Amino acid sequence: MCCNALLLLFTRTQKRAWSSMMQSSIKRLAFLVVLLTLAVWKGYGIVHPAPYPLAPQDAAGKVCEVEKPTGAFSIPYVLHAGELNTDPKSATWTHASSTWIARDCTHQIDYSKIKTQVLGFWTDTDLYLLFISPYTELNLWLPADNSKDRLNLWDRDVVEFFLGDDWTNIRRYREFEIAPTGDWVDLAIDLDKKSYGAEWNSGWQRLGRIDEKNRVWYSAARVPLSSVSEKKVVAGTKWRANLYRIDGRGPDSVRRFMCWQPTCVVNRDPNHVPENFGTLNFTK
Repeated sequence: MCCNALLLLFTRTQKRAWSSMMQSSIKRLAFLVVLLTLAVWKGYGIVHPAPYPLAPQDAAGKVCEVEKPTGAFSIPYVLHAGELNTDPKSATWTHASSTWIARDCTHQIDYSKIKTQVLGFWTDTDLYLLFISPYTELNLWLPADNSKDRLNLWDRDVVEFFLGDDWTNIRRYREFEIAPTGDWVDLAIDLDKKSYGAEWNSGWQRLGRIDEKNRVWYSAARVPLSSVSEKKVVAGTKWRANLYRIDGRGPDSVRRFMCWQPTCVVNRDPNHVPENFGTLNFTK
């Protein structure tokens, strides 16, 4: 009887231990799933490792408001473009128009020392953009690897441009990024589906160059028009767009997030705000 009782007690103890071990394993597995999910989301730009920069507020604690309609960047048509390059004085960029990225994403902080010029034009087949970015110090992914998309490029110095031709579903657009080293990523964004399309390939050409003597870095892009829109681009076509630069070392809370058009948001990515994009005008 005593032996049977001891055997029963041992069996129950083993079951409780097994149950406890299973529950602990399930909890650890669930925790790992959460971590992996966050890692994937971070890789696609949904979750960042630190808070975004605090948006400046007025005396009443109010964040800036975006005036509508937002701004426009009109780019001219060029019949025959030269070879893509990063020299703004070359013949390729002779007829380009220009705009500037000079302020944070609320347009209340002026980054005059790293004010970034953007040149642009279009041909029958492609959009050409050149970013001219003065810098004080560089924050790079090294070693450079231009052979494939580099996710998390936005965690270092980078310029970005978002383009979309859909004026009905504004949460669908294309994202392009270039680093000083020429590293790059292109993404097909659909915010409603939480789809960031890292597997998408636009077929674009991109270049990066660092002028250490003058402390300026350059990035150039040739983007096939068909990668953004199935509709033929003609004079008068309008795309939704915004242009960005991210600069500096340290966590996101102290880095410089610069926007061509202000987005005026807090506690969220200041770039992915399609309701506040500007307009890219194709002219002749």
